[in-house]
Amino acid sequence: MRLALALLVCSTGLAQAAPKCASEAKERAKALLAFHYDQKPDSFAIDDTVKELPPVKALKGHGKFDALEVWGHIYKADYRMRFIYAQIEDSCTLMGEEILEADDPY
Repeated sequence: MRLALALLVCSTGLAQAAPKCASEAKERAKALLAFHYDQKPDSFAIDDTVKELPPVKALKGHGKFDALEVWGHIYKADYRMRFIYAQIEDSCTLMGEEILEADDPY
């Protein structure tokens, strides 16, 4: 019985807490796609999933930044966006962002 319960819990997955600044990252993803591709927000989609990546080393000093990944879609194109945040308690201070189309140009 315990094994069956453990398998059920594992297969259905437990609700994981969203990473710190996840909602902020999704809002920034909308703005970033709109800025780069001159599209209205209703013409593209942002995934609900925000993936927490390993910390990024700061360019100066010994500090590290939090990194979050969000995917967006315009028509048939997919875009990976990463947002880099300072590790400041109770704050979502954006330090950098990148956007890359997931495509094979060759």
